[in-house]
Amino acid sequence: MNTVMQHMDCRNFAALDVAKGICHRTKELVLADTEHCEHFVATQKCKFCDHFVAGDQYLGTCNAVPSKPMTYPDLITVTCEMFTAAAAKA
Repeated sequence: MNTVMQHMDCRNFAALDVAKGICHRTKELVLADTEHCEHFVATQKCKFCDHFVAGDQYLGTCNAVPSKPMTYPDLITVTCEMFTAAAAKA
């Protein structure tokens, strides 16, 4: 699992397409997969949750519920009531 925080993992990042976006803070164009800046604020994503278990390829598993559904690591979880952010550190 990639643990390097990137622009696309920041709350200030607004995606334009798969490769780039705009930084809400600076209003500049940034590449999604480049390393974050000093103003990084982690957004809630499955990959930052204590309940997420990375899989062999692209999907992982959510262990917060008994059915253990498959999930994408980059899934935004701002509405998930079971999200625990202990792993979300820059």
